Amino acid sequence: MSAAGGGPSTTAQHALDALRRAIVAGSLRPGARVGQDEFAQQLGVSIAPVREALRILEQEGQVTYLPRRGYFVTALEMADLEEIYGLRAVLEDRAARHALVSLDGPELERITLAARDFVDAVDAGDVVAELTANRRFHLAILDAPDRPHTVRLIRQLWDSTEAYRALYYNLEEERRDAVAAHDRILAALHARDAEGLVRELATHRERALTVLRHVLAADS
Repeated sequence: MSAAGGGPSTTAQHALDALRRAIVAGSLRPGARVGQDEFAQQLGVSIAPVREALRILEQEGQVTYLPRRGYFVTALEMADLEEIYGLRAVLEDRAARHALVSLDGPELERITLAARDFVDAVDAGDVVAELTANRRFHLAILDAPDRPHTVRLIRQLWDSTEAYRALYYNLEEERRDAVAAHDRILAALHARDAEGLVRELATHRERALTVLRHVLAADS
């Protein structure tokens, strides 16, 4: 049962958070079946909140329901990832240019804090915390209150590839490369350099896509 206001119930939110952690930690990889009974037992809850959480993840594109088979972590072909990253490029470039114009001190501090949290998570080897901080960092840069539809679409595209982002950040060398990429992005933000910001964001995205191409080729 959903809570007032249309959000998930408290128990379903607990199940949702646990499922997200399992996906970003890589314990539920793309294509893996989500055992509802087992997950409910692990969390000490009934199966109903787990199903509610899975329906939310299905709406986000993170899991897929197959009749008579159950829920699976969404598996994407390389062509799907390339299309999604291409859409992100168009939307994020426009959002970054627009957001940079009105970026103020508190917002810049929020982005800087997310970058520091990412470094701390990398040093601690905490992939879940890395992904959380990375998401905060990028979406804080792109978030513009007067562009709600653009931000919503960007979030949807990020959600649909969360399991693949986990594969990327489970690689030690890529975590360190991301720290350097974030530093360059921050430098462009502080300099109010729109062209530099767009360029660094594009380079960051393209490296992730290149790495994922190799990871998926190795798994096939």
